[in-house]
Amino acid sequence: MRNFLIVFILFFSINISAQRLEDMAIKVVQEQLDAYNAKDIDAFMNVFSADAAIYNFGDEKALAKGAEEVRAVYTKLFINSPNLHSLVINRSVIGNKVIDYELISGRQNSDKLLKLIAIYEVNNGLIIKATFLRE
Repeated sequence: MRNFLIVFILFFSINISAQRLEDMAIKVVQEQLDAYNAKDIDAFMNVFSADAAIYNFGDEKALAKGAEEVRAVYTKLFINSPNLHSLVINRSVIGNKVIDYELISGRQNSDKLLKLIAIYEVNNGLIIKATFLRE
């Protein structure tokens, strides 16, 4: 009986920790999305770690590495796309990873919707890696 109780407590504790990790990841990614849609570069950068990296799916070389490069990429995007907006169609969470299926409109020189899958990895309340798969 004692062993069962220990296993039950450990299982319950692990489940609570996993849920907190997922809740934190969702919160951070949602803050990033809200800042993206507001084109608020400061709020956007507040949820990225100083050594964050952004990748296109399948590429080994980062599109942007470090906060300065991430800021430069998104500052340019926000300036050149004043009607930019992302709508999350589906969101899945596994541990500290959030997978969003998004439809993006308002990109510079395009009236076409961009279908995108974004995979965000969150550690210590900040996005450390984002990987994008575009149609």
